[in-house]
Amino acid sequence: MGRIFEVRKASMFARYDRMAKQFTRIGKEIAIAVKAGGPDPNTNAALRRCMQNAKSVNMPKDRVEAAIKRAQGKEMENYDEILYEGYGPHGVAILVETATDNHVRTVANVKSHFNKGGGTLGNSGSVAFQFNKMGVFKLNPEGLNAEDLELELIDAGLEELGESTDENDKEVLVIRVAFTDFGNMQKALEEKHITPISAEVEWIPSTTVPVTDEQAEEVSKLIERLEQDEDVQKVFHNMQ
Repeated sequence: MGRIFEVRKASMFARYDRMAKQFTRIGKEIAIAVKAGGPDPNTNAALRRCMQNAKSVNMPKDRVEAAIKRAQGKEMENYDEILYEGYGPHGVAILVETATDNHVRTVANVKSHFNKGGGTLGNSGSVAFQFNKMGVFKLNPEGLNAEDLELELIDAGLEELGESTDENDKEVLVIRVAFTDFGNMQKALEEKHITPISAEVEWIPSTTVPVTDEQAEEVSKLIERLEQDEDVQKVFHNMQ
């Protein structure tokens, strides 16, 4: 009984850590969006997207409002978004998106994570060419006809429309567009009164690297190490 309790306790803390990290990430995205386009989501499409994503991870409304208010303060840090590129073990390409108020700290930490995880931090452009930067929208499929929607969204830049499941094993429709069409798709969905579950910019690998289970575990440990860093927003890889 005690062992079961310990496992449940560890699982609970893991979920809490993941949620805290998601809240921190979205809080930074809100700060960047407000600094760039103001605090009104009606006139700030980036902020609307952040608020949708906050809802998708169950971030409380009062925390979202507090983040928006805090972003308007003069004492609020200015975050720079920096992309780091490198290779993990077994030739797996890794992209690390960060939002930082201290470049020196962030690059030192990211380099340390790569070194300790059996990888190497590369120069700008050394890895990104193996990925396509895309807008990824996840929709609730209820009441939507995927075939009709596919035809209706082609003019907005639709490249892919498919089905998937979220982290809670719920079915979702996944839309992918080129990064340059992100705004067009967001506008098209709004005009159709479709509110995405989430709307993110992701780096999709053009090719993948096959790995064994043991090798995958090594790479996953490095990715987890990077994801735990306070300056890291997202990590992408081309591991098959």
